[in-house]
Amino acid sequence: MKYEIKGNYYFGRYNIASQKGHDGVEHFIKRECPSDLNTLLWEMPIAYGQVPEVVESASEGYRFWRKLKTDERINFLKRYQEQLVKRKDQIAEAISLEMGKPLWEAQGEANSVIGKVDVTINDSLPRVQDKEYDNIMPGIKGALAYRSIGPALVIGPFNFPCHLANTQILSALITGNSIIFKPSEKTAYSAQLLIDCFHEAGFPKGVINLIQGDGEVARRLLAYKEIKGVYFTGSKEVGLNVLKSTYTDLTKLVALELGGKNPGIVHHDANVEVALEELIKACFMTSGQRCTSNSITFIHKDVAQPFIEKFHEISKKIIIDHPIEYEKEPFMGPLVDQRAVDSYLTFMGMAKREGFEEVMRGKQITKNFQGYYVTPSIHFSENWKDDSHFLTSEIFGPNCTFVCYSEIEEAIEMANKSEFGLAAGIFTQDENIFQKCFEDIEAGLINWNRSTCGASPKLPFGGLKNSGNYRPAAVAMIDSCVQQKASLQMQEASASGIQSIKGIDL
Repeated sequence: MKYEIKGNYYFGRYNIASQKGHDGVEHFIKRECPSDLNTLLWEMPIAYGQVPEVVESASEGYRFWRKLKTDERINFLKRYQEQLVKRKDQIAEAISLEMGKPLWEAQGEANSVIGKVDVTINDSLPRVQDKEYDNIMPGIKGALAYRSIGPALVIGPFNFPCHLANTQILSALITGNSIIFKPSEKTAYSAQLLIDCFHEAGFPKGVINLIQGDGEVARRLLAYKEIKGVYFTGSKEVGLNVLKSTYTDLTKLVALELGGKNPGIVHHDANVEVALEELIKACFMTSGQRCTSNSITFIHKDVAQPFIEKFHEISKKIIIDHPIEYEKEPFMGPLVDQRAVDSYLTFMGMAKREGFEEVMRGKQITKNFQGYYVTPSIHFSENWKDDSHFLTSEIFGPNCTFVCYSEIEEAIEMANKSEFGLAAGIFTQDENIFQKCFEDIEAGLINWNRSTCGASPKLPFGGLKNSGNYRPAAVAMIDSCVQQKASLQMQEASASGIQSIKGIDL
């Protein structure tokens, strides 16, 4: 199987160019299937020279798109949704083969992309409806309007190549902004399928733009004054680079969705079956490659041993295989690439050096297809270790580390030692315990008897500390796509007279 990468999309069409980079060398990216390294999915040139044209296209598209009425933009989005429905199986397959997640999980992502259109229209849009305030001052009406900000750059991740970018794209579009989409270089074809849907829906030229490539492409785009919105999903390190590239340009609105070191807390009264089910999913789904993965679990010392034993037994039964060509339907596919495997195995060695008990060893394994397959890992420590790099790092692989506690305050204190603050999951039957965790844990999403994975699109999704910059996504994404304009309006103009102004000698 080999997919066709049609080039960069701007001015309403795909444009193919093999351009030399800044070092005078033609740059190509090849993508092998992470679940079968003998399968080349696609190859494409990086056209650095097309960056100015993409920006020009988005600028022209914005001048037209911003003038449309909201109902007209909604109609375009609904036509886009119709195209997504037609292509949902194709999108799911591409996600599976490019990224490695099992087909059933990729199908869930494809359905989320479709459903996000309705959520954007019905739940996000009301957040930015114009408002009027009668008699806000004597004889004066107040008005508040939400307006577009300009061409917006969406820099997408590999782990949810369609769903996360789609959320940002739709919120920006419905509020009148044009889009430049720079997807992960690992998932170029999945991104192209989204653009195909926009094209077939008849979006006006320049409103939707796609540019493929590496981090250098994004860096060049960030330098353009024409780009007013920057929406990035990815690691803390790259997020900091985005801020460094934009902090002197006050005309840019930057929204970051970054990583996490998300804790679960299993209290002594937790429903064991619920906690086991939720934590298995949160720790190992997507092979641990989620910003919301639960990679550390604080567990009450009275229930630690039997719970970890059960968790281990279930973990050993997890099926790991090719996401589509499998003998038995897998729960886990491969990691995304060799770099991810190397990082995961490095953390396994780090845990050993730092003295953590290895309950289940994480290792690279061989399947029927040669790929980036690894096993889940489980580690244990009776106490927190302040000098541990392993405990505080985002592993982005299938790991769960258990740490014991005696009192809930101790668990909260350990949860807050992280530099991240994205999500937490509390398992207890005591509402007071949950409320204490909700108030005291430094995170943007705190669940009760649910894991850290599986956020609702109808609630804000974002983190504190190094997990973001206070601009949450999901339903609240739309807040970062608009500017606010206020007005005081006197319909029947009347004056009190110059003589009413104090301090003037008439």
